[in-house]
Amino acid sequence: MEYFSKKVVVLSKLFSDNIKLIFLINTMKKFLPVSIASLMIIGSCNHEIHEDLPNILWITSEDNSPFLGCYGDSFATTPNLDKLASEGILYTHAYANAPVCAPARNTIITGVYASAGGNENMRSKYKKSDVIRYFPEFLHEKGYYCTNNSKEDYNIDIEQTHNIWDESSKTANYKNRKEGQPFFAVYNSMLSHESTIHHWKPDEELRHRPEDVQLPPYHPDTKEMRHDWAQYYDNVEDMDAWVGQILKELDESGEAENTIVFYYGDHGGVLGRSKRFLYESGTRVPFIIRVPEKYKYLLEERKPGSKNDRIISFVDLAPTLLSIIGTPVPDFMQGKAFLGEQKTKDPEYAGMFRGRMDERYDMSRSIRNDKYRYTINFMPFREYGQHLNFLWKAPSVQSWEKAFLAGECNDVQSVFFKTKPVEELYLTESDPWEVNNLAGDPQYHQELLKMRENCLDWVKTIKDAGFIPEPIRYELYGNASTYDLVRQDTFNLNKIIDAAYLSTSKDENDIPQFVLWLKDKNPVMRYWGAIGLLNLGEKAAPAIDALENALHDSSRAIAVLAAESLYRLDRKEEAVACLLNILGDENEYLGCLAMNTIDCLNIDDQRIKDKISLLSKNINMDLKSYDDRMIIRLMDKWGINAEVK
Repeated sequence: MEYFSKKVVVLSKLFSDNIKLIFLINTMKKFLPVSIASLMIIGSCNHEIHEDLPNILWITSEDNSPFLGCYGDSFATTPNLDKLASEGILYTHAYANAPVCAPARNTIITGVYASAGGNENMRSKYKKSDVIRYFPEFLHEKGYYCTNNSKEDYNIDIEQTHNIWDESSKTANYKNRKEGQPFFAVYNSMLSHESTIHHWKPDEELRHRPEDVQLPPYHPDTKEMRHDWAQYYDNVEDMDAWVGQILKELDESGEAENTIVFYYGDHGGVLGRSKRFLYESGTRVPFIIRVPEKYKYLLEERKPGSKNDRIISFVDLAPTLLSIIGTPVPDFMQGKAFLGEQKTKDPEYAGMFRGRMDERYDMSRSIRNDKYRYTINFMPFREYGQHLNFLWKAPSVQSWEKAFLAGECNDVQSVFFKTKPVEELYLTESDPWEVNNLAGDPQYHQELLKMRENCLDWVKTIKDAGFIPEPIRYELYGNASTYDLVRQDTFNLNKIIDAAYLSTSKDENDIPQFVLWLKDKNPVMRYWGAIGLLNLGEKAAPAIDALENALHDSSRAIAVLAAESLYRLDRKEEAVACLLNILGDENEYLGCLAMNTIDCLNIDDQRIKDKISLLSKNINMDLKSYDDRMIIRLMDKWGINAEVK
């Protein structure tokens, strides 16, 4: 024994690196008594070494911002999550990188921004690059039993999403694993989902009283708005009870002391101007982690009930998991681990993105640091509150629009139904509802420049494939991944991003450049040239000849943009003729784009109405196709009955 003890001391010095030491311990356990292997741990460097892998339980609630008691919301009734926070760590600056389900979940499962992977547009089914692997694959390699109960919604070609989980269903259960096998389990709740406010409960059944709701400044004080807010708080209370039941089952299983628990909302929500929008209300989420005593070595702050101000976002989840289980984070992952041996220094900001939201095209990018939020809108000619089939099912949103049209909204409440500025800057630290845009305030000009530069640097660093517009992407590449495309040496993505930024200038001096881009061999460059002219509005008149030529562009998405510019320049006949020719195209994204234009321009042309009515005879009422949703929207707007299957 004395001989082995001396050898252990020598070896502990030679193998001070933790990874080598763990390997040595595992090897020597086969030959030495447990007490000697234990000496090796004592003789190691200051880090605590633990061989056994933790179970990991993820509890996810849909569509909710930090409306919890532990986040200081006195109106919330959330005893179970408040208790979880008192036992763990509450993150004060946690963000969804996309303010809507599918792109946010794509980012989580891959550790790559969905905008970088080419999967930013809501409910699209583009392929994933073979370079990118799902994080459960790495867990499986470590021997984990992985279950998902039960939502997936990864925004990826369905053929590439098979066999991610050992179980993925409403009955999936980590208890089905082999004895002694570590588990990773996801439980997802729809109790707080947007759809839960589409159907009203009677006032007398509400536990949270509508009259006690503290409305955000951008919401008008309508009966429907107060009712939806109150009912939503009831739904959050129901979700909290569901969380309590899951935690109770974990306790009863005897695995609580071996299980790291994560709880988070899948993005913000759910009343109008939250979900789908790049504000705190759409992107900031509650995020709590409880780590049992035996795994506290993973933490810097070990005191129960502590708060952590580190900026984290969903792209960080996959690398953090790998850091926890001791798997090296692969180069393709774009997030940063915030727990474990591979924890990085605190990031300066979180990056967020907005693309097509269901049947409505838009594009924005946003970054958030500890004080400010900066957003750049690449389609400022579109209103914030474009009519969405699903969003408008909420009585509160309908009442908001009605109040606006009746002139009953103040300036702050009216912004939602107006076109956007190119840039937004909010001192979120003191303006939590983000209603005071400081982008034009000279006092904050230096901060604006800094945030603008950081945002540009972020989209270039991650190689944001979202700058390839979806209708053109589909024309050129079909369902293929654009992740690999933008990483080819011959593909100059930075040139495209720079063009997109310049397209927002609204500077007449840039017209010659935009016209030149309309002649570029690359249709993506032509697209941003057309966007630049569209952003100029009436100031684009000197480019009328170039726009008329663009009506015949081989990429018909560019023709749609040119038609919109010409219509605004009172060349309506040419514009309508172009749109009529495009309606009904087999490229559903192109048809959707064209009908966005028709709706936003309020075109009242019988030929257009007749064509849309004809198209309505070929759609199904499930409205899974977004161009079908636009057909129904336009016919409802015109008061025409749709003949659908």
